[in-house]
Amino acid sequence: MSIWKRKPLDLLLAEAADSEKGLKRTLTAWSLVALGIGAIIGAGLFVRTATAAAQSAGPSVTIAFVVAAIGCALAGLCYAELSSSIPISGSAYTYTYATMGEFLAWIIGWDLILEYAVGAATVGIAWSEYLNNLLTNVLHVDPIPYALCHSPFQTSLTGEQGMINLPALFIVTVISLLLIKGIHESAVVNSIIVVVKVLIVILIIVVGWHFINPANHTPYIPPTDVFVDEHGVGHAYGGIMGILGAAGTVFFAFIGFDAVSTAAQETINPKKNMPIGILGSLAVCTVLYILFGHVLTGLEPVEFFRTSGKEASVANAIIHAMGESYNWLAQFITIAILAGFSSVILVMLLGQSRVFYSMGKDGLLPKAFSDLHPKYKTPYKANLAILVIVGAFAAFIPGDIVGDMTSIGTLFAFVLVCISVVILRKKEPNMVREFKTPFVPFVPLLGVFVCCAMMYGLGWTNWLRLFVWMALGVIFYFFYGKKNSRLNNSKE
Repeated sequence: MSIWKRKPLDLLLAEAADSEKGLKRTLTAWSLVALGIGAIIGAGLFVRTATAAAQSAGPSVTIAFVVAAIGCALAGLCYAELSSSIPISGSAYTYTYATMGEFLAWIIGWDLILEYAVGAATVGIAWSEYLNNLLTNVLHVDPIPYALCHSPFQTSLTGEQGMINLPALFIVTVISLLLIKGIHESAVVNSIIVVVKVLIVILIIVVGWHFINPANHTPYIPPTDVFVDEHGVGHAYGGIMGILGAAGTVFFAFIGFDAVSTAAQETINPKKNMPIGILGSLAVCTVLYILFGHVLTGLEPVEFFRTSGKEASVANAIIHAMGESYNWLAQFITIAILAGFSSVILVMLLGQSRVFYSMGKDGLLPKAFSDLHPKYKTPYKANLAILVIVGAFAAFIPGDIVGDMTSIGTLFAFVLVCISVVILRKKEPNMVREFKTPFVPFVPLLGVFVCCAMMYGLGWTNWLRLFVWMALGVIFYFFYGKKNSRLNNSKE
């Protein structure tokens, strides 16, 4: 049995064509664009923007968005080619299996678990925080007790100990059950949320533009320095390294089109609709990101986002910079953030369950993960397993720091996808490609370079976490995955 054995393309395409026995094809191009926007506009726009400005780039966070968008566009072109040519669930995992062999496919699949599961739990914890903001500042009722909305490892300023984060567990459970009911129903809910979010983001940009203080944008690129956060971790601040670090930080929000590709097997006419979904969602969100980042950093100085405006940063900046008369806008922001986080969790859990589904079918994870619900035709056992994993993380683990773990996992997946396009062009030159990445190998290799640069900017602590996680994955593969692999145990 070879750990480098590749999954034959004809087998992959046969699985994609066998739609009557597999996942239901119900998603249109608009559904895919909405899924992408649903993931992108959320934690990145409402939380990570202020974090990146405070820790790494200051006002030049807008340049960081440009860098991140370039990396996303380059990787997105590669995703578009692979997802339209190999329209099957599994995202980067499936593409790597077809091009670089089983072991590297397992590595990327294990990496995607880090990307989606940790990301969904992190956003679930943030959802819990903003729920309390909604209760106190919008509905004017008592907030949830500290012990019931924080992990056991957290203590309040008054000395109260956390026990369990019930709101985070609640939202993860609700969305997991929605995904079991069916992706079409999930996409309808998500489309409604997306429309509301985009309208409110545009409102903030238009209204906030008149309150920008030019002094807060001076200097636009801060001089090189080091910022030490409350955990004692140093971040390169200002200059080129600050911009790269900020680009890596906000990359947490750019996994939308990555998650879109995991739904290829449930898409109507995937060869046409997958490229539209991937690149369309990226284009819309990049423009909104840059404008929003420019407005937010213009409302308040960087020090505000490091201190009093750190939590609920967007709502606090609006009230502080515009005055109490704009409290209504801050309240709308809180509602938009809750909706935005909900759709981010939906897309992350969708992506995670479809990766589990593909790995279960291949035998690298337990076969139960590939079982479809007899009525809803969704991988319900995978959804339930993910509910337990993500729910436990959201309920009992603090949410700070792990956003960068999601970013570095995402970037690593993008690197392998870019390499896959080059390899597949060499090994399968005659394969039908509805969408072709332009200027191969220049575009994929440039994508590798930009993504690696952002990974470098995230610092050694995140590299350490990535290596530890990958080491655990290698151990699991050789003790379970290699022995149970359908491909390696076939008689071919």
